[in-house]
Amino acid sequence: MEIVAIWPCKSISLRAPEQETNLMMKISKAAVLFVTLLGAASLSGCHVQSSDTAATTVQSDLPPSEAGLEQAALSIRTTDGRRDFIVEVAGSTAEQAQGLMFRTQLAPDKGMIFPFPEDRVASFWMKNTVIPLDIIFIRRDGTIESIAANTTPYSLEPVSSNEPVATVLEIAGGRAAELSIAPGDTVTWQQ
Repeated sequence: MEIVAIWPCKSISLRAPEQETNLMMKISKAAVLFVTLLGAASLSGCHVQSSDTAATTVQSDLPPSEAGLEQAALSIRTTDGRRDFIVEVAGSTAEQAQGLMFRTQLAPDKGMIFPFPEDRVASFWMKNTVIPLDIIFIRRDGTIESIAANTTPYSLEPVSSNEPVATVLEIAGGRAAELSIAPGDTVTWQQ
């Protein structure tokens, strides 16, 4: 049995010195991860995923994306029919802060969804985002509030919703117009 007491600036242990070093390394790594995530939370205007979105609440059976994110099926009901996508779910604060930054391509049937626990005016920027995106702002009832089409890569100008929304969807720039996706259309997705 091993006994460890940790006080501010002091550690008392009955471990061997090499075990003590390994423990301190693990604690240090955990502290760095916590501070990094806390910093991302303060820089990001996004929030952690909520199960209270207008989405279908069926567990997705899709494998994680290449980036390691959960994926979900998403559909948009337009006046011309149903448009289907597979989206990465940016559910954590860190995932939302990263978004689609540094991606050099986005397939026409792919995207990323940013669910919020509470409705809010959402504001995004394109810093470090290499490709143009259509940013779709979605109300709690699943209807599209507005679309910022073909946003400018690397721009620091805010791209915002006109009213509080529950979710934001990013797809390849120009796809909303190509697929006749418009404000008032309905979005559903599996989480």
